[in-house]
Amino acid sequence: MNPRIIIVNGPNLNLLGKREPDIYGNQTFESYFERLQSLFPDVELSCFQSNIEGEIIDQLQAVGFTYNGIILNAAAYTHTSVGIGDAVKAIETPVVEVHLSNTLSREEFRHHSFIAPHAKGVILGFGLQSYELALRSFISE
Repeated sequence: MNPRIIIVNGPNLNLLGKREPDIYGNQTFESYFERLQSLFPDVELSCFQSNIEGEIIDQLQAVGFTYNGIILNAAAYTHTSVGIGDAVKAIETPVVEVHLSNTLSREEFRHHSFIAPHAKGVILGFGLQSYELALRSFISE
């Protein structure tokens, strides 16, 4: 059976390719996701994006007991949402936290994560490749 892995993206990641290309690049997530699907044809890969904190929590709870892995880029909610951190702690599916930018080289408030203490690992600073690195961490187990 193919592993089931979902990418859950938080606020403003629907604007990839348009938003601050000097930080986030100029490729859309949709085109990158198609590339990931072609690179990993034996993975049942899906994605979800929301700008709404509660919808992200609902999605984590919906997949958090049946999927093999969750790649979570909660974006700004990483640094503010106790609720998302609690949801990651409450589920059984392992989570890898990812960020496109190196959050530790940015503003001080971005140095703290409510998710990291409950995650399998954290990948940051490799642009869109951060998702591929996280995906590889699940399939190489």
